[in-house]
Amino acid sequence: MKRKLMDELKKWKVSKDRKPLLMKGARQVGKTYLLQEFGRNEYDSVAYINFQKPPAEIVEIFNGTIRPERIISNLEIALNMEIVPGKTLIIFDEVQDVPRALESLKYFAEDAPEYHIVSSGSLLGIFLHKDTSFPVGMVNHLRLEPMDFEEFLIAKGEERLVKALHKESSTSLPFREKLVDAFREYCFVGGMPRLVSDWVENGNYNNVGQLQDEILNDYRGDFSKHTDDMMAMRIRQVFDSLPAQFAKKNDKFVYGVAKAGARAREYELAIEWLVDAGIVRRVVKVERGDKIPLKAYQDRSTFKLYFVDIGLFCRLSEIPSDVIIKKEAIFNEFNGLIAEQFVLQQLADHTLYYWTSQSESEVDFVMQFENQVIPVEVKSGTNVKAKSLKVYREKYQPTLAIRFSLLDLVFNDGLLNIPLYYSFLFDSLLDYYT
Repeated sequence: MKRKLMDELKKWKVSKDRKPLLMKGARQVGKTYLLQEFGRNEYDSVAYINFQKPPAEIVEIFNGTIRPERIISNLEIALNMEIVPGKTLIIFDEVQDVPRALESLKYFAEDAPEYHIVSSGSLLGIFLHKDTSFPVGMVNHLRLEPMDFEEFLIAKGEERLVKALHKESSTSLPFREKLVDAFREYCFVGGMPRLVSDWVENGNYNNVGQLQDEILNDYRGDFSKHTDDMMAMRIRQVFDSLPAQFAKKNDKFVYGVAKAGARAREYELAIEWLVDAGIVRRVVKVERGDKIPLKAYQDRSTFKLYFVDIGLFCRLSEIPSDVIIKKEAIFNEFNGLIAEQFVLQQLADHTLYYWTSQSESEVDFVMQFENQVIPVEVKSGTNVKAKSLKVYREKYQPTLAIRFSLLDLVFNDGLLNIPLYYSFLFDSLLDYYT
């Protein structure tokens, strides 16, 4: 399946400043497949090592001196292949499971930059925050997210439609119903490549649901495998509370929803673990909606947590699949529960915050674009009355405000309405209207 991050990998290959690459991302987002596909397409050979279940001789290589010449020589023997600088892609998969392998990357950067080496891991974010000798500045970084809606459409065979919409994003095209249907499918299938592949091949919601349960259980298994019992319990409580956090319409994450009487200091590390593992994304409140940089006005103690993938979130929330099969108004029924998660996932490349006022108005997201702050409101259907966005616009007078909804693409009086199913056009629309 086509992944847009492949273009970034190709740029990395030819970069004059290329260093060993670390690819982070949650479990099952497709890191291993993407790197192997990159190797097959762009190199003469691939030296692949999975450190989650490595042969004893591979582990032994990294127990000794971790200078590149020794590692390469021993890997060639262990893998029975020649590793040629610039022609062989070396892949260290789940590299966090052998910390000495992770540490060796700094020596490749310093002493053997001619070798093309990439590393990936589901829990890399966690291990990089531990006390390691891994230096800052010695690697390049990429992050792989679940497939976005554009990649989902391409996987369904709609590449021509996607290209046409990039050229002319007109809702007068006779494909609105097709886009809406695909959008509904995506909200329940999500963007995990294994699930998308199964859906495209079989079109069976029960199959997808079973696979989603497997991934969710794998996440829960990681809690226990990589933390102590108390921490695992707290991580699980935060994890399982996410649907309720949204259902209660709180304007921030409420620790008491995870456990009655819970305090922030008891659960801060649990939340950090989930963020570092890529399972949740934290969106922080800003105190001012008109000042840049927004980061200078953030309130780190007030935040919301969103899930890594909308399909997994719906499964965790036990939202029934027949809502889609019957084509009911899923967003009206669940009060925007899904719409915010969808938009957050599609805008994963942007740093998003949110804003509230003392009058209980709340704008779902605010973002900095060049020298201006742009509010982003999310509506779940065609009813787009937005008191909060009106309050924000009257208070701060932004040049551009954005609203996602199921209405058509319209720009009027500084407000750009983007159909939810046009989310993949966000960056080009942003460039056009600013």
